[in-house]
Amino acid sequence: MDRRSVWELVVAGRAGAVTVAEIRCPAGACYRPMRLVRLVRPDDRELYEIDVLVAGHVVVEQLGRRALLGPGDIGFVDPARPVRYRHDGTRHVTVLFPRRMLPLGPGAAAALLGTRLPGDHGVGALLSTMARQLPRHLDDLHGDAARLGAALVDLVAMALRAELTGGEPSAPGGTAEALLGDVYAFIDTHLGERDLDPPLIAAAHHVSLRYLHKLFQSQGTTVAGWVRRRRLERCRSDLLDPGLRGLTVGAVAARWGLPNAAHFSRAFKAEFGVAPAQYREIALSGCEPIAPPEPARAPAPEADRPGRS
Repeated sequence: MDRRSVWELVVAGRAGAVTVAEIRCPAGACYRPMRLVRLVRPDDRELYEIDVLVAGHVVVEQLGRRALLGPGDIGFVDPARPVRYRHDGTRHVTVLFPRRMLPLGPGAAAALLGTRLPGDHGVGALLSTMARQLPRHLDDLHGDAARLGAALVDLVAMALRAELTGGEPSAPGGTAEALLGDVYAFIDTHLGERDLDPPLIAAAHHVSLRYLHKLFQSQGTTVAGWVRRRRLERCRSDLLDPGLRGLTVGAVAARWGLPNAAHFSRAFKAEFGVAPAQYREIALSGCEPIAPPEPARAPAPEADRPGRS
């Protein structure tokens, strides 16, 4: 099979840092036959991907897991790892987004690679509908594109958490992944509260502070570091919102539990590569904000390295 002819790109574009493409693929089996790297900035190649079926059926295999997707269903994959598709002739929407946008630790995310997210009920239905419609409306979004891209990734996070927890809060003795999903959701809900700290989070989930720190250590971060990162992401989203241009940068930061304007400015620049006021000015002028370089990562184990396209 000539892998260069496997996929037909119907339409593609960007919604902020999110790349969206609608693709047709004939019946057959293939490893990653085509990448969308030419549509992605070099500094955003650390990505996650969802594939949303519009028509047909496909089997997705990754990390030894196999998922059958039908119309409306969503597959979650890591495009940096080998992934195999078996098509019966499909049309689907692929969404690629930087890993740093997903409010879910790498351990919890890895537990769902190669699995099916149902697209016929709950948050999955909302995500499926939005993703399938987005490619046809990219030219109509204008200044709202970045916000819509961020909202789409938020829906991805909600759908993944629901899958981790079975749609219910995790009970004592549940899996660490399910507990992490609950903790991440709790943090996002309470980001605007200045007293959000590790002891409060541990108490709210009936676990010891030591165990909470251990959970986040397994994800390569700290509790406080995660809270700070999520607050900065929410501030970034607000700075992209033309409807909030009347709020000062300091007021935006205070909305998300960051009352110290000088500290916020330093933290924002460290995370996104530009001061918040300048970021807003660039974004609202219609240009794409500067993206920060991805942090250095250890090389992937040999077995995890992707094969040639």
